[in-house]
Amino acid sequence: MTTSSVLSTTTLPFRPDLFSAGEKLSGDPLAVNSPWDGSVVGMVPTGGKRETADAIDAAHHATRNPLPAYRRAEILDGAAARIEANRDALARILALEIGKPVSQALIEVDRCVQTFRFSAAEARTLTGTGVAFDAHPAGVGHRGFTIRVPIGVIAAITPFNFPLNLAAHKVGPAVATGCGVVLKPSREAPLAAAALAYILYDAGLPREALSVVVGSSSQIGDVLIADDRVGMITFTGSSEVGWQLAARAPQKRVSLELGNSTPLIVCADADLSAAAGAVAASGFAFAGQSCISVQRVIVERSVHDRFVDELIGASAGKTLGDPLDPATFVGPLINNNARDRVADWIEEAQDSGATPIVDSGSGGPHLGPTVLDQVDPSDRVWHDEVFGPVVGIRTFESFSEAIEAANATEYGLQAGIFTMDIRRALDAAEQLDFGGVTINETPTFRVDQMPYGGTKISGNTREGPRYTVREMTEERVVVIGG
Repeated sequence: MTTSSVLSTTTLPFRPDLFSAGEKLSGDPLAVNSPWDGSVVGMVPTGGKRETADAIDAAHHATRNPLPAYRRAEILDGAAARIEANRDALARILALEIGKPVSQALIEVDRCVQTFRFSAAEARTLTGTGVAFDAHPAGVGHRGFTIRVPIGVIAAITPFNFPLNLAAHKVGPAVATGCGVVLKPSREAPLAAAALAYILYDAGLPREALSVVVGSSSQIGDVLIADDRVGMITFTGSSEVGWQLAARAPQKRVSLELGNSTPLIVCADADLSAAAGAVAASGFAFAGQSCISVQRVIVERSVHDRFVDELIGASAGKTLGDPLDPATFVGPLINNNARDRVADWIEEAQDSGATPIVDSGSGGPHLGPTVLDQVDPSDRVWHDEVFGPVVGIRTFESFSEAIEAANATEYGLQAGIFTMDIRRALDAAEQLDFGGVTINETPTFRVDQMPYGGTKISGNTREGPRYTVREMTEERVVVIGG
């Protein structure tokens, strides 16, 4: 498919232009290639240190001169309406640039609408609190309250896998608080970021309030870290890069949403069909390229064989194919390097004794769903984040053994359990060392207003517009003397 047929104004109601400080970028063009067939699906201009510095200048001015709250809310609601109106076109961008199956891309677009609507609600309701000064003898005759003020410029760094909604989770709350934003999307997914920025501009957001810069991570990152006007860096990506970023910016607020090696415990009393369906759906959707894709399944030994039979059946319809085909469920990995890495990890696990019970093999350059039974816990497909369509299984005898196996990871984003025993479910909620625990639901579950985030190396904050706006503001006390 040619670039012009994908990105012409006759196909999409917006253009793939990127703007820094209100000016169209004009740096060396970056080709965006389809992970499915390698074709060029778009071209975007790149920027570097100068463009990033200009973007910070503009964002700082916007932060110092914010629009009133009602207007910020109107812009966010207007953007939500425009996203909804362009649902199919935006889903097509996601399918083309990152290989997300279009049925799942539509879900991401719908979630982006909700993220902006929840952000608009925060713009209308973000307030401080009253303070009872006369509760202290020295405070008699004084009155006061707190207000929430923008923390400064927001540097938002987003990954390829949810380029629309994860950007919305950073940009939406920033607009709600009145913070200017410099958005650095993944080089694999700049088209969705460009579309999102265009929609916000069209809804009335001043261009100085949002710049989108694609280019060298080191050049852009160096400027964002060094500039004192950047009050917060919000990063979603790998744990290694995230914690390095936090170490380099000790005086900034650094919000990290990072990886996981997601466990799901399946007890003997569980609805095995429901559990198997959840594993197949959340383990293989978008080729497992979600930080909370189910990766480690810990099954009670007495029902292992029954569960495996259910999982084989549930996996049968999870087809690998063209992301633009509505029947496709899996889609390609983002690039050949990712595919080769995942294939190497599968081979390593098999060499260690794991048995493939679902082995879809490859579809040309692509990798289909794989389920490995009795994976050695030292294998990378078990203890590292696989970020591919691979699920491993191990068994347990006692509940304490299951909890120990689930917790035996340096990650801590989300975990889940399937059981009909309410006591066991609540014990799991207390004992699993993760930021979120799901009960009789896949740990891949997320709605966009909930507090979402991890423990251990998986992160240090909670996202969701209500929570993010508080991270992006400082609480300031105002004291009025007698």
